[in-house]
Amino acid sequence: MSVLGLPCQTPPWGFVSAVDLRSMQPVWMHKNGTSRDSAPLGIPFAVGTPGLGGPVVTAGGVACLSGTLDYYLRAYDLQNGEQLWKARLPAGGQATPMTYVSAKPGKQYVVQMAGGHGSFGTKIGDSLIAWTLAEE
Repeated sequence: MSVLGLPCQTPPWGFVSAVDLRSMQPVWMHKNGTSRDSAPLGIPFAVGTPGLGGPVVTAGGVACLSGTLDYYLRAYDLQNGEQLWKARLPAGGQATPMTYVSAKPGKQYVVQMAGGHGSFGTKIGDSLIAWTLAEE
């Protein structure tokens, strides 16, 4: 790490991508994460950051991912990689989100643990947050 707290390699440092499993070729690839919570001045440069934790994918074709150095849960369209939504977390989200459907009234939720990670350098927390997915 540099004296500024950033990796000594040229960015980008992290991507989110989709791969066609038949051809093994990338379908899309985007930088994932900003420098907002790891840079000294908190400036959110879209550099792509290292990640810790994988995505969860819904049957509707949405991938939710949160393991970046900035404190966000992001949702991506699997077809084109477009970022559909993001929500701020109170601490580092270095864990794979989960999804479930409630028995009554049958709504789908995405749940994220924002516990941080000491070795990753993100803020430690103890929040468990759930969002309801929009009905179509």
